[in-house]
Amino acid sequence: MKPWIKRSLMAFTGISIAIGGLAACGTRGHHERAPMSAEKIAEVRGKVVNRITSKLDLNAEQQQKLNVLADKVQAQRTALIGQTTNPRGEMQALIAGEKFDRARALNLLDEKTRVVQVSSPEVINALADFYDSLSPTQQAEVRERTGKRRGWFSRG
Repeated sequence: MKPWIKRSLMAFTGISIAIGGLAACGTRGHHERAPMSAEKIAEVRGKVVNRITSKLDLNAEQQQKLNVLADKVQAQRTALIGQTTNPRGEMQALIAGEKFDRARALNLLDEKTRVVQVSSPEVINALADFYDSLSPTQQAEVRERTGKRRGWFSRG
């Protein structure tokens, strides 16, 4: 694979993680494990979109594509979590008995893998649409920020 393709894929992944990770962050703090409310998720998502919009000086069309991307990432996260109210409990159930519950673990893996396989093309298409709508200067800024350790959320 050519180096520029690898860098582009890493940039796409970085943006996707930046939007999805913060907008869909499932906990409030290091020790607190209660999931965020829908209102809090929407608030954080809005802050992330606004920050990226201001850093890249996006026009209305680009911002709309960024919002579509954020929606797709959030939908993927919601589908990945599934119907469970206690993901940690699901993992603890695997080791609750004398033997590791391999069948249940494989079932969880299959479920999560199916979600990723089904929803990832939509996320990739939304990310590509957003990235392709950027000017060369904006694309260079994305590449630069995704190469930094703190990326989009560092000061400055």
